[in-house]
Amino acid sequence: MIACRVCHRCWFSVVVLWVVSILGGEFLMAADAEVTAYYGYEHCIRLSNSSTTVTLCPEAGGRVLEYSLDGVNVLFLPAGDEGWTYREGVGKMPMNAGRFDIGPEKMVKRGFVLWAGPWIGEVTGPRSAKMTSEFDPVSGVRLIRDFWLSATTSQLTCTQTIVNESDHPVSLCHWSRTFAIGGGIAVVPRLPLGRFPNGYVRYENGNVLTIVPEDPNIDVSDRAVVVRDVPAKPKLGFDSHAGWLAYLVPNDHMFVKRFATFPDRSYNEFASLTISIWYPEKDMVELEPIGPAENLAPGQAASFSEEWWLLPHTFPAENRQVDFDVIQKLVIEKTTP
Repeated sequence: MIACRVCHRCWFSVVVLWVVSILGGEFLMAADAEVTAYYGYEHCIRLSNSSTTVTLCPEAGGRVLEYSLDGVNVLFLPAGDEGWTYREGVGKMPMNAGRFDIGPEKMVKRGFVLWAGPWIGEVTGPRSAKMTSEFDPVSGVRLIRDFWLSATTSQLTCTQTIVNESDHPVSLCHWSRTFAIGGGIAVVPRLPLGRFPNGYVRYENGNVLTIVPEDPNIDVSDRAVVVRDVPAKPKLGFDSHAGWLAYLVPNDHMFVKRFATFPDRSYNEFASLTISIWYPEKDMVELEPIGPAENLAPGQAASFSEEWWLLPHTFPAENRQVDFDVIQKLVIEKTTP
């Protein structure tokens, strides 16, 4: 879990190493890290071990298109959007699957080049790769995303670095926007001293927050908030500092995200959220760890890491009831960062 700031001189060194890596990239190709065609894109990067496959898409938004355990992908990737690429002035942007972004959501100004444009992809070593965006003059930053897959487990480390290449300070944050397959159950742990009476807040029509929401599809206890089915309002926000969330996927997998939280730092997302979950429709769900405020002077950079894990887990289809103790035990035992 990284939170660093880099001066002009250090950043120049990073750029030099990056260029050398590109020049030598062809020598880093291996069976567990290769360039391949996938979902209509010709230059995806695939990282793999004996059980897990990760497919990255530099051609449109620097996304993760596939995160599969034993051949089963948990990311939402619908038919019909294969090979889509950004063109200025286009309407629909089918940016599905493993998306990342910068926030804060209601305040950030950024061009579509970061969100949907072409990125530079490169293999950087065994089961590791990097994707680098173009410079965005609207936000003043360039984004770098590094990925590393474990040799033996489903652990995928995703690190996004925000680099301020403008001539003025910026205040931004990491904002993960991963679309997983819908119809599942989200589990967010709570800790003592939380700020929200029910462990979460709810967005009403996009711009109003309800601070003590109630929903028959959401179970609230002193230890966790469990979203058993699509809520009455699609967007929820959490102040959890437990450092993980779990999502039970209907295809009998559990998708776990681990990430650092910083109780002593400022969060510039509204209501100082550390997590958001959004249900835009029943077929998908967005799982959103949110990082603290990064106040970057020109030439500075800051990074935030998520650890992804996939675990086999039978989906409780009949009653959709979840034993939080069982989930927490699995997370602690099986997803050590």
